[in-house]
Amino acid sequence: MNVSAIFIVLILVAEVAGTIGGFGSSVFFVPIANFYLDFHSVLGLVAIFHLSSNLSKIVLFKKGLDKTLILRIGIPSLIFVILGGILSKYFDGLILSLSLAIFLIAFSLLFLVKRDLVVKPEKKQSIIGGSLSGFFSGFLGTGGAIRGLTMAAFNLEKSVFIATSAFIDFVIDAARTVIYYQNGFIQEKDFIYIPFLLVIGLVGSYLGKLILKKIPQEKFKRISLYLILIIGIVSLFGFIIQY
Repeated sequence: MNVSAIFIVLILVAEVAGTIGGFGSSVFFVPIANFYLDFHSVLGLVAIFHLSSNLSKIVLFKKGLDKTLILRIGIPSLIFVILGGILSKYFDGLILSLSLAIFLIAFSLLFLVKRDLVVKPEKKQSIIGGSLSGFFSGFLGTGGAIRGLTMAAFNLEKSVFIATSAFIDFVIDAARTVIYYQNGFIQEKDFIYIPFLLVIGLVGSYLGKLILKKIPQEKFKRISLYLILIIGIVSLFGFIIQY
């Protein structure tokens, strides 16, 4: 099997963008990889890819962990990623992919248009956001954007935002990698991509950190929302292409 150079470059861009946005590269990786691979193979590869990229972010931004949010968002995320991963074996993800794309587009536009709109940074919202993020991460391969929207309510400093999100994501990825392997999603024919994914996870995270140093704090939230909007549009376009 030949590895597409364009595919590799797009994955690198996804990793850099995911680092800047603070919600992980899977929201870009999944719709891009779905143009090249079957959906179940994408799920298997994105879990392995994220293990590398999120470990890199934890090391690069390790001084910024918010332990309270790790517990409030991370625990429900872990529970529901297991549920989503198990269910992914029995359902076609296309319709849910469409629903997620529409949700991301609508939600990001709402916050971009109504700049003064505020989500209350409360425990209940954290648990709900973590649960939804975990479930969609297991079921569709991407839920980081939902976690990013939840964490944005707390107006975290960007290094804290990225490190905390990456730590939660790492735990989620470890769990879903085991489940995807049991589901048969991690296949021998896709092993050729793994070395590239591991290297890109490290390099992309580092490049993303360098770019973040040049981004003013007040622009960070809006950049995240624009990236989420792009994610939704790309996902919607991918769904239309498949039909």
